[in-house]
Amino acid sequence: MIRSEGGYLYDQVSIDVRGRDVGGYVRDAQARVSQAVQLPHGYWLRWSGQYEALERVQARLRVVVPLTLGIIALLLYLTFGTVAEAAIVMLSLPFALVGGVWVMWLLDYNLSIAVAVGFIALAGVAAETGVVMLIYLDHAWKEKCVGSGKWGVGDLIAAIEYGAVNRVRPKLMTVLAIMLGLVPALWSHGSGASVMKRIAAPMVGGMVTSTVLTLVVIPVLYYLWRRRALDGS
Repeated sequence: MIRSEGGYLYDQVSIDVRGRDVGGYVRDAQARVSQAVQLPHGYWLRWSGQYEALERVQARLRVVVPLTLGIIALLLYLTFGTVAEAAIVMLSLPFALVGGVWVMWLLDYNLSIAVAVGFIALAGVAAETGVVMLIYLDHAWKEKCVGSGKWGVGDLIAAIEYGAVNRVRPKLMTVLAIMLGLVPALWSHGSGASVMKRIAAPMVGGMVTSTVLTLVVIPVLYYLWRRRALDGS
């Protein structure tokens, strides 16, 4: 059907993309159309719909995400007072996102706005749990090592084990609460279910790897950092 909008005639062609991401499909389609179609003077093509919304969101995320990460890094530095501890939390975020990527691959979900929202929420939760773990480790280090005045590698390991063990139960309770709240969204049906599934999927998978990261990787990084300071002294 040929319609009129803004004084111009236009024809709308609707396409339902399945089995791949919308952005990749449109880029391939644009390349094929530019090669095969020569538009007469006064004619033009505009790719709209979900692709247009995705392009707008991606343009905003290119500015918002780096700015947000910079603010988080600054707040972490102001909280801990050292660049090393802030870096431990920031460097741990990519590892926490691995589980979300695995679940996206298993469920055969493509990248979309909803998926991006899920990954952003996952990064926030992972950073929060990483901060709490570092606080527990710092308290244990000050209690077991700094308070005694003289300490060695054995005391450092004992302090890290003590702080990490105290964090096991709160971490598992946090993970179970989040996963139990999001799992029903993965099994939902009806209006809006496809969007909710793509928000919940990366968070459910990411919480698993985030748990391993928080309970294993962060204590190891903390040990290496404190051990280096001990060797330097």
